Amino acid sequence: MRMRFVLSEVGIGLRRNLTMTAALVVTIAVSLALLGAGLLVRQQVDQMKGFWFDKVEVSIFLCTRNSEVPSCAGPVTAEQRDAIQQELEALRPLVQEVYFENSDEAFARFQEQFQGSPIAQSATPEDLGESFRVKLSDPDRYAVITSAFTGVSGVERVDDQKQVLDKLFRLLDGLQFVALLIAGAMLLVTLLLVGNTMRLAAHSRQRETGIMRLVGASNWYIQMPFVLESVIAAVVGGALAVAALAGIKVVLIDGFLEPNFRFTPFIDWSTVWVVALVVFVLGVALAAVAAFVSLRRYLKI
Repeated sequence: MRMRFVLSEVGIGLRRNLTMTAALVVTIAVSLALLGAGLLVRQQVDQMKGFWFDKVEVSIFLCTRNSEVPSCAGPVTAEQRDAIQQELEALRPLVQEVYFENSDEAFARFQEQFQGSPIAQSATPEDLGESFRVKLSDPDRYAVITSAFTGVSGVERVDDQKQVLDKLFRLLDGLQFVALLIAGAMLLVTLLLVGNTMRLAAHSRQRETGIMRLVGASNWYIQMPFVLESVIAAVVGGALAVAALAGIKVVLIDGFLEPNFRFTPFIDWSTVWVVALVVFVLGVALAAVAAFVSLRRYLKI
């Protein structure tokens, strides 16, 4: 009997405040969708970091006949090349792998990258020179290689791929922060809207709650219909947010990003469902808490 009464009160409340309930559902859906999108961006950035940082190399370019840096007095000699390789071997286990690329290999790769370009027709193997490609066990310690070989005889320059990737990931981290900041602001708006909606609902039914109080109804029993109203709105909004996250995966990731950007991995469905579950549960919990807190003052009748 009590549960039937509570459910009937929930139905009455939803019908009385249909417009505000619809606004609440939409706000919750948008807020949770933004939060979920921000979390997906975070997961994507972390996955890209793990994939690319594992492939980061430090390239040591050796002197060519066209080099104009003080450490180059002409093309690198065999003795200089051997000394550089021995010093690299001495830096193990930081140096995990060392690959030597000669002029012919560098020229073939250059021709492949710039196929059809006028610059590819004018270059020769001697212009490109040789290089050591060094894979580190800890990419964050690239400065050890840079400081050890910059200015060494026979070395033209030292390039670290992680410096380029760091700029990209700083940009992605910034976008992720903005997305989460917007989502946080929307969640705050949602909490305020839930509180105000429940207060208006309680004010419009103040006579009923007063009678319930007089006949000895407990605080929780009086609050339950209002809390359930907000929970139902949060469930519907959360379901819409989950659908939006699934749409992002199907349309944006699977339909556009993966076919056009095959050089990097993207998040899978398991990640999407975990994020969807987190935002759904969080949305329902916050709505229930906001309703409970906002209604406490109306129990003192």
